Amino acid sequence: MFNTIIRASLANRLFVLIAGIAIMLYGLATLRTLPVDVFPDLNRPTVTLLAESDGLAPEEVELLVTFPIETAMNGMPGVNRVRSVSGVGLSIVYVEFDWSTDIYRARQQVSERLQLVREQLPSNVHAQMGPVSSIMGEIMLIAMSGETANPMILREIADFTVRPQILTVPGVSQVVPIGGEVRQYRVIPDPRRMASLNVSFDAIEKAIQQFGANTGGGFVDQKAREYLIRNIARTTKIDDLKNLVVTFREGQSIYLSQVADVDFAARAKRGDAGYQGKPAVILAVQKQPDADTVRITRQIEAMLPELQRVMPEGVRVTDIQFRQATFIETSIENVLRVLVEALIVVAIVLFAFLLNWQTTFISLIAIPLSVLTTVIVFQFMGLSINTMTLGGLAIAIGALVDDAVVDVENIYRRLGLHRASGGRDRRSIAAVVADASIEVRSGILYATAIIVLVFLPLFALSGIEGRLFTPLGIAFIVSILASLAVSMTVTPVLAYWLLPRMKSLSDHETWLVRHLKALQKRGLEWAFDRPGFVIGLPALAVIVAIGAALLLPRAFLPSFNEGTVLVSVTLQPGISLAESDRIGGLAEKLVAQVPEVKSVGRRTGRAELDEHAEGVHYSELDIDLEKSERSREAVLADIRQRLTVLPVGIAVGQPIAHRLDHMLSGVRAQIALKIYGDDYDTLRALAADLETRIKRVPGITDLQTEKQVRIPQLQVQIDYDKAKRYGLNPNDITRALETLSNGRIVSQIVDQSKRFDVVLRLSDADRSMYTLGEMLIESPAGRIPLKSVADVVETDGPNQILRENGRRRIAVLANTDGSDLARIVENVREEIQTAKLPQGYFTSLEGQFQAQEEASQLIALLSLVSLGLIFVVLYSRYESAVLALIIMGNVPLALIGSVAALWIAGQSFSVASAIGFITLAGIATRNGILKISHYINLVLFEGETFGRKMIIRGTLERLTPVLMTALAAGIALVPLMIGADEPGKEILSPVAVTIFGGLVSATLLDAFLTPVLFLLFGKSPIERLASAEGDKAHAEAF
Repeated sequence: MFNTIIRASLANRLFVLIAGIAIMLYGLATLRTLPVDVFPDLNRPTVTLLAESDGLAPEEVELLVTFPIETAMNGMPGVNRVRSVSGVGLSIVYVEFDWSTDIYRARQQVSERLQLVREQLPSNVHAQMGPVSSIMGEIMLIAMSGETANPMILREIADFTVRPQILTVPGVSQVVPIGGEVRQYRVIPDPRRMASLNVSFDAIEKAIQQFGANTGGGFVDQKAREYLIRNIARTTKIDDLKNLVVTFREGQSIYLSQVADVDFAARAKRGDAGYQGKPAVILAVQKQPDADTVRITRQIEAMLPELQRVMPEGVRVTDIQFRQATFIETSIENVLRVLVEALIVVAIVLFAFLLNWQTTFISLIAIPLSVLTTVIVFQFMGLSINTMTLGGLAIAIGALVDDAVVDVENIYRRLGLHRASGGRDRRSIAAVVADASIEVRSGILYATAIIVLVFLPLFALSGIEGRLFTPLGIAFIVSILASLAVSMTVTPVLAYWLLPRMKSLSDHETWLVRHLKALQKRGLEWAFDRPGFVIGLPALAVIVAIGAALLLPRAFLPSFNEGTVLVSVTLQPGISLAESDRIGGLAEKLVAQVPEVKSVGRRTGRAELDEHAEGVHYSELDIDLEKSERSREAVLADIRQRLTVLPVGIAVGQPIAHRLDHMLSGVRAQIALKIYGDDYDTLRALAADLETRIKRVPGITDLQTEKQVRIPQLQVQIDYDKAKRYGLNPNDITRALETLSNGRIVSQIVDQSKRFDVVLRLSDADRSMYTLGEMLIESPAGRIPLKSVADVVETDGPNQILRENGRRRIAVLANTDGSDLARIVENVREEIQTAKLPQGYFTSLEGQFQAQEEASQLIALLSLVSLGLIFVVLYSRYESAVLALIIMGNVPLALIGSVAALWIAGQSFSVASAIGFITLAGIATRNGILKISHYINLVLFEGETFGRKMIIRGTLERLTPVLMTALAAGIALVPLMIGADEPGKEILSPVAVTIFGGLVSATLLDAFLTPVLFLLFGKSPIERLASAEGDKAHAEAF
């Protein structure tokens, strides 16, 4: 089949050329339309359920809201884990599904279960699903500040002008504002004035309900026309609310302003924000999973100046605090630059060997054709342009010319021999080109098949590492297969047109090649006399390399360099929002003093629409850094040092890295020790003990326990006997208290597109421990103080309750200092083993290392399967286990250089390094296949006899393609290794280092080891092949 393709391409040369140009043009057009992101789709199918339950304490939220929802969600098909947070007036339940689950099907299942559970929830609690958002979280943080506008006006502009406009941008899933003040119409009843005028709370509530609302009056036919009837009562004036009639007594109206204070007030909030040390409103823009981050960002940036034009004087809306697109653009730019640099390097290598532009051009044309073909495949597979897909191309770029180089070199050599024959060879140029291309086709095909085989473990990876590296594997394999297709079609056609016109065909060896061949020949003669040394030294080196590999520090993934820093600032729970906001502001100012800090934004507590249940004691500082001479580690150490003067817990990380940690373990840290049990205080005591033990482990940083602590409470405990004496039902007392103390939304005022709540609530002064007891409540026996039927006591209770898979849990969190993650985890496990846990309590250690351990085990297991498949493929081709094992001997040779390169570069063994080993196994076997195939062809088809002379001839004839392919593949990786910590290169650099080191050792050792092994063990297999071949056509054999 492949021979037919080559001959058909040469017979239809113009068609092949036009098709190649068409593919390149279509590929370029497709490249402009593909979405751009920093990583492939890493979203774990997760459905978030939010239930606002205003005023309820965490214990009531857990019992009345969280528990029924959790119970309904557990047991659904595909559910892996159900996590929940019960906070003050808020329940958030995270339902996590298998990686393979379709998110929209999962949402449908959750929606059906939610309908069943709604009847069990309190009447005023409504659970709803959060939008489908990307794990990459906020792609932009826009800071709104105003020197003249007050916080209420600023928030109003954010909610009703800026947010709706940003939501119109395609791909935006949610915009979460935090900060400022949400305007309300607040009605504060005065119990004393109410008592003097004999007005009840129910009368006030009834009067306010449906205030300022229009109603419909149907329609009427009049004078042959239809008229709609509208009953207009809508108003937005505060005076109209003040003058609302509450009751009419003895010919006189009693107005609302006579029994209550009526004014605008800020809604009770659980979060605030700041920018550059001043109060602000921060809008967090979230995107849909498959949306193009860069395109969305540019559309929003184009929109902001238009919005700025309609802003009141002094209000700024164009300050962008965080821009994920910057990281993406930098990463993509770096990897694209690597591609260009690699192309230049490959061109230099090829020209150095071939020393003519024709052969260099024919070989190089394989790169753009293969890359653009891969881009077209990306479009059909729904892949984006990201650091991993581009990384696959960057790693493959040197290997893309391999097929073309082997092809061109052989065509060049055979055309030279054809010309030198002086007419004795009567074949046409097309026939010579076809035969020369077919001659090496077998080796190229099997080398490509093996490269595809070694990548199979990559597609078996699950979880985040599978999502991350599978696109890299797809890019690599598709581009390699595309280069194979190019070498069978475009390469022979261009060789037919360009090479026969050359003058230097008969003397085609360059000065470099002649010298290398002379060195190779002398080296082989020396090696043939010392086979024991030549085999023993590499064997010893492999054993040393395996030992050194086991001692390498281990990590899950190399750390990213996002250019931004996320600092979590945690205070003691129970602190007020105002105090937390003040300390957060101080932290902003301290961080702003670091020279590299460009801007600082802060979010304290939780925004109204946020899917994270952060208490008011928690702040996040989003810090944008600019480059400097200081290393990133030095800058982070400076930030940590400056914040130590504050009474806060600090965790320093990066936005995307934090979200990946949160997705893996449910907490924002690299290591999470989770303790499960039932009693809240026992869990806290165990966490404190284990934190003390873990503190002793070297390499642990940012160690802290989740802030699940007791905070002050005022409990109103109803006395049933006393309530009975006054004819009161306890339920009536608690309902009245809920309305007056917590506040109740009794109406809504609509002002065009704006909506404002009308809230009935006691003043803060009337909600203290003493005044609550004195508060008058209605009873059949008349108005009585609350203390007559209830005790108001000061006590404490949990600030939040976290649950996972049906049990309460608390977590001890830690990051590492970048040293060996596996060693640190092992030490932590040893410390945990020494701790004694009460009956019914257990621990679970989770985090990045889990994924690394699972991925490493799976890669190791499947690599053995791949090696087995490679052996089967080679055996089926050469019908000899000996020849198959000689070729596979290149894999352990590659291990020597890989391990040495990782040690020299000071890099850990990570999933990225493992991918490098996998890639290397395929590339390294190519050299052995090219040599062994040529040895066999020389004996079977060119009359050579088995021996030193034949092996030396075969090795020298294959030296140029072997060295060119190895050097092209290796040196093309150098740009990826330079500046390894630059955005976009962090994950790809370990892959490049591993492959480069392995190629160096495999190519150098293979130059002598394979010929020596073939000389020692190849005679018997080659004789068996000779007797079996019979009259097979030349080159179809090998």
